[in-house]
Amino acid sequence: MIESVVIDTDVMSFLFKQDSRAALYRPHLAGKLTVISFMTLAEMNRWSLEKNWGAARKYKLEEFLEDFIVLYSSRAMCFRWAEAINSSRRKGRPIQTADAWIAATALLHGIPLVTHNGKHYASVDGLTVISETGP
Repeated sequence: MIESVVIDTDVMSFLFKQDSRAALYRPHLAGKLTVISFMTLAEMNRWSLEKNWGAARKYKLEEFLEDFIVLYSSRAMCFRWAEAINSSRRKGRPIQTADAWIAATALLHGIPLVTHNGKHYASVDGLTVISETGP
């Protein structure tokens, strides 16, 4: 079975923009099945609207996204989202709604989350986080 990872929106941004920080995460993605949450897809689409991208840049984003598997919400994922929210609040470090969906995607499928914002996910029970910025 091919090893998989869920990629957080921040790392996707680095990859898309060819930001120098993308180099930190390429080794964690190499040879793996790369997955994104529907929430990451939504956030990236929101950027294109907020920043009023032209047709060419929107097309470039669509082409870029074709290389990733998008996992959508389900009843089981909704339960994992609730668990992520609950465990974070119990620990006194509430997680943002969008981040909880991304965490739920990784939790549901039992695969690590690759993020540059490890602190955002540190209080989620059972989540394996890969980050080059520490926990």
